[in-house]
Formats: sequence, structure tokens, C-alpha cells
Amino acid sequence: MILSIVLPRTAFAVDAGSLGAGGDSSEETVATPLPDSFGRDTPRHTVQGFISALGENDYLLASNYLNLSKSDNPTTVVRQFKQALDAGGRFQPDLQISNTPEGNLTDQLPPSQENVGVINIGEKSVSLLLERVVSKENEQYWQFSSETLSSIPEVIENSEPTLVSRYTVDSLDGKKLFGYQLADLVAALSMIVSSFVLTYIAVWLLYHLLRIVYPRVRGVPLPLPDKVILPLSVVIMALILSEVMVYAGVSVTLREPVNRFTDIASWLALTWLLLRVIDAIFTRAVNLSYKKNYTERVSILGLLRKVVKALLLIFAVIVIFGNLGFDLTTGIAALGVGGLALALGAQKTIENLVGSVVVVADSPVRIGDYCKFGTYEGTVIDIGIRSSRVRTLTRTIVTVPNGDFSSMQIENFTSRDMFRFFHQLYLKRTADIDVVFKMVKDLDEFLNEHYLTNQEWNQVNILELRQDCYVIQLQAYINANDVMEFYDKQNVVFVDVLNQVAKYDVEHALPTQQLIVNQAELEHHMENNTVKTEDDASEDHSDTNSNDTNVNLEDNDDNSDGVAINKDNANDDMANNQKSSMATVSRKGALKALKHKSRMLRKSKFKHTKNKFSLSIWNQP
Repeated sequence: MILSIVLPRTAFAVDAGSLGAGGDSSEETVATPLPDSFGRDTPRHTVQGFISALGENDYLLASNYLNLSKSDNPTTVVRQFKQALDAGGRFQPDLQISNTPEGNLTDQLPPSQENVGVINIGEKSVSLLLERVVSKENEQYWQFSSETLSSIPEVIENSEPTLVSRYTVDSLDGKKLFGYQLADLVAALSMIVSSFVLTYIAVWLLYHLLRIVYPRVRGVPLPLPDKVILPLSVVIMALILSEVMVYAGVSVTLREPVNRFTDIASWLALTWLLLRVIDAIFTRAVNLSYKKNYTERVSILGLLRKVVKALLLIFAVIVIFGNLGFDLTTGIAALGVGGLALALGAQKTIENLVGSVVVVADSPVRIGDYCKFGTYEGTVIDIGIRSSRVRTLTRTIVTVPNGDFSSMQIENFTSRDMFRFFHQLYLKRTADIDVVFKMVKDLDEFLNEHYLTNQEWNQVNILELRQDCYVIQLQAYINANDVMEFYDKQNVVFVDVLNQVAKYDVEHALPTQQLIVNQAELEHHMENNTVKTEDDASEDHSDTNSNDTNVNLEDNDDNSDGVAINKDNANDDMANNQKSSMATVSRKGALKALKHKSRMLRKSKFKHTKNKFSLSIWNQP
């Protein structure tokens, strides 16, 4: 930037001197004019400097912005000019006044003149013209033209006192606040409040009137929300406030700053209003897209809405800063250089912006689609300018930069035109092969003619012959709008298929288990358990003999009262009883031993296999 400013002028001066076109210092001064000490280099600066001097009541300073003749009284001319401006002067907005030393060369005026406003008093009108003056010292600057100043006395001859001067309270006359007349401040504040209240009431009534009339005329509700009432009121109030203040006769020194901030407020309100209107328009467009089943347009409309809003905000910021007095030309040039530097330093961000355009234009997915990308899958809920957001099955939100999202392999489940029914049956090998073959053939016809399947690809075949089962594969396609409808239809097909299989003499193969045990260690445990069982049986036998003896003694005691028993017969009977008791005990012990052996065998099996890691269990279909 420094080289572009310095080098061309230096090169021009050197070339002119070398060619002999002029090496005089005066000509170099003309080629490079000096800045004006009063800031009159551009038409905009001249108008702003003059109003500022009037606000300070410095009429001598203000006279430097007027192209006066030697016979004119500067103070008188400035006072008359201010009176005319207060009565009906209207300056153009700052952004419409040229801010270049050459002025506006496309306004159909001579290059040395510039139109910056107008004075309307009654039926008379005077254009506010600036003319470019060259001083004796070859300084070039802009002043209010002598033609405009010569028309001022004729304009103010028939002017009447303004409303502010007519109805000002005597206690406010001559008092100032913040450098402005207190009467003008009170009048301006009253007009701002009253204008806003009246405008808001009028817009509110108009909106509700349209809300009643529009549905009767068009048959649909009013598409604009009630949120547009406030910004629309501010915009209308800003447009009429300047005319109201001119009509009331508020001083130009206060009117111009108020108009400047009113313009800023109007641009803010207009931006706010346009944002509301953009939301309403795009919301209606999205609803129509869903209604007409143009779901591919939803993502494009969402991205376009954000782009339009961003451009509107950028434009509003530029205009507002221009009204605040910033040089937009330099700012835009700096914005271009800064944008280039930002583009070089923010390549990833620009990549994401381009990726968002690719995602919207190519439309691999749309908002509401269920897709799988990378290691994630879920429903797309938003496609933004920089990134896209997907809600997973666990209800979390995954944010993916559009640059990465556009380069991924994306599987879109919502784009399916039909759903695949793909399952397998496992039948035992005990079934007759002819029965199995007939069942497969009948199932193939059944699926092909089922009312829930279509004719895309319906087939039943024997997929595999395993050692323990036949594997029957069933495949068909089902028409459904979404996965929930498919699951419901799939349940019906499942039940119908199983009912068909039940008509044949086949059995479903169930999972089996195998248990491998070391035989040698098993026999060793069995012998140990047998010895232990015999010991338990002998102990039980001794206990039984003692119990029988006690019983016999008790019986003898019971019979001793009236019967005489022979000792030999008693001994024989006792011996016979002992033998029968031993036989009974031996049978009971054998049964008990077998039960105990089987119980210990089961324990030893699992204990041994667990310790030796010789157990192998697997499932077979």
C-alpha cells in the first residue's frame, strides 16, 4: 500500500522533469495540492465543517466555508444563511455527498460544482451548491457558491417564524445544553417520542387489519409474524422525523446530528425488519417444500438463508460506519487486503465453506435423513455454513466440519426405495431331504406371492449343508416408507413363514453343547468315591444293629409280664432278625451309595475340568 501511494507520484515527477515538461516547483505544487487548513478538501468535509462551526456559534469560522465577495459582511451573511437553513434547509445524507477532492463527476453539473441539498421556503427553492475554488497560493478547496448565497436574502424575505421559536417557553430561550439550544433539544425529543408512538399505533392497527383481511382474500393466514411491527415502526418514524423537524423549524445544527443518528437507527431497524422478513419467506418456502415432497430443497434453503443474512449484516455494518463518518473507500480496500490475508490464514475455514456448498449442491444427505458416515450414524438435523450436525442413536449430537463431511463415504438409509428381508432357517439333518426340498420350493412360491413383498428379488434356497443342520436362506424385498413400517411388515412375514414351515415334518435345529472329560481321571475319582461309600455303609450297618438290639430288648421287657420265653428260641429269633436287618441295610446302603456316587461324580467332573482346563464348550446352530 505504501509503494502504491508513493511510487507513482514520484515516478510522474521524475518523468516530467526529465522530459522538460516542467521542473518548476510551482507546477509540482499544483500536481500535489496541500491539504486545506479548514478541512475543505472534499464536499462532505465542507458541509460537516460548516455545520460544526454553526453549532459553536462561531460565525467568523463559518464564513470561511462561504465564497464571499469583499463587499459582503461575513457575520450577516452567515446569520441569514443559518436562518434560511433553519426554516427549510435540507442537506443530503452524508453518504450521498462526495468525499473525494474531485467531487461527483457524474451529477450532470460542471466539474467545479457539487449539489449538496436544497432550501424550500414557501414556493421558493434554492439549491445548495458548492464550488471548487483555487486560491492565490494554488490551494484547492470547496465553498458554498456565491450563486447560492446571493439567493438567500430573497428567500428569507417572506419567511415566517418557526414553530419552535413561536411556542418556546421564555425560560428556555437562550439556554444551552451540550452546545445546543435547550428549546431545540426539548422540541426534538418531543417530536421523536410522539412520532414513534403515533407510528407504532398506526403500524399495529394496519398489521391487525391485514391479519383479518388477508385470510379472507387469499384464503391463507398472513405470512408475516407480529415481530415486524416494532422494526417497521422505527423505519417509518426515521423517514418522517427529518421532515417533521424541518417543518417545526428545529435548528440545522441539531437537526443534522439527529438525522445522522436517525439514519443509523433506520438502517438498524431496516436490517432487523429484513431479517424477520427473510425468516418468514424461507420458513414458508421450507413448509412448501415439505408439503410438495421436495425435501432436497430444504438443505439448499437453509444454507441460502444463512448466506443472505450474512450479506445483509455486512452491508448494514458498512452503511452504519459510513454514517458515523468513517471512510468507506479506505475501509473496503483494507477489507479486501485483510480478506486476502484472512483467506491465506484460514484455509480450513474456507474449505468448510466450500464443503457446505458441495454438500448442499450434491445433496448426498438432506436434513432429516438417517445416514452413516465414518464410525457414526444418525439423523442429520442441520447443515450449516461451516459444519453439519447429526444426532446419533444415543441422542448425542456429532458436529462434523463440512470439508470433512463432503469427502466422506456417506451411506444414506433414508434414500432406500425398499427394504431387504434377509434371514436364515436351521433345520435338523434328521428331516427327509425330499421333504426339505419340497418345503424350499413351496416357501419360494409363498414369498414371491406374498402381499407384502414385491417382485424385485424373492428367493428361498438351501444355502449350506452342515454336520447337524440344513441352512435355508430366505430373501425378499418389502415396500415401506420408513424403518418402523418395515419392522411391522417384517413381523407379519416372519409369522407367515413359520406357519408354513410348521406344515412339514421338519424340526428346527437348536444350539448344542459338548462336554469333554479326561476318562482316566474320571475312573480314579469313581474308585475313591466307591471306597468312601462302602465306609459310610459299614457305619450305617453298625448303627442299625445297635438299634435292632435295643428294640429287641425293649420287646423282651414288654413281654416279661405273662409269657415265659425259651432262651434258645430267643437267641434264634434274634439271629434271624439280625440277618434280615443286615439284608435290609445292605439294600438301603447300596441305593444310598449309588446316589452319593453319582453326586460326587458330577462334582468331580466339573471340578477336574475346571482345574485342568480340559473343558471345551461351544454352540452349534
